[in-house]
Amino acid sequence: MKTQILLLSFLCCSIFSYSQNAVTKEQIKVAGNCNSCKKNIETAAKSAGANTAVWNKETKVLAVSFDASKTSDQKIQQKIASAGYDTQSVTATDAAYNKLDDCCQYDRKSTNKAVSAAYGMGCCKDKASCKKDCCSKEDMSCCKGKDAKHDCCSGGDCCSK
Repeated sequence: MKTQILLLSFLCCSIFSYSQNAVTKEQIKVAGNCNSCKKNIETAAKSAGANTAVWNKETKVLAVSFDASKTSDQKIQQKIASAGYDTQSVTATDAAYNKLDDCCQYDRKSTNKAVSAAYGMGCCKDKASCKKDCCSKEDMSCCKGKDAKHDCCSGGDCCSK
């Protein structure tokens, strides 16, 4: 009888402890090219405290789950950037990017535009930086129906945050 009570107490404590550490799930846009990138990105995310990390090579989206009391979305992105990969919020240093294998070195300029556009930041930070073809061909949402061959910033519609 004593053993059953101890076992029941242990189970109740375990369930209570588990409910205290809620799992947070996030999707993070991460630049990369290949299966080697996939491995590096997922490894970096897990080393930053992610419980699970799955990067999709086609969509460039990393699905992570983590205990928010132990790590954060920002810490995970910083660790990924330190491995050489730009994320939606953190840009890798040139030194980290240059350490990537040749197959992993993605086009940083177009990737940063695509990341910004995908997260509603527009393709330009201000009108002064607007140029022809500022919208990526993958995501032309900031062009508001215009094609990427036009100056999508001319009306100011592309540059708003």
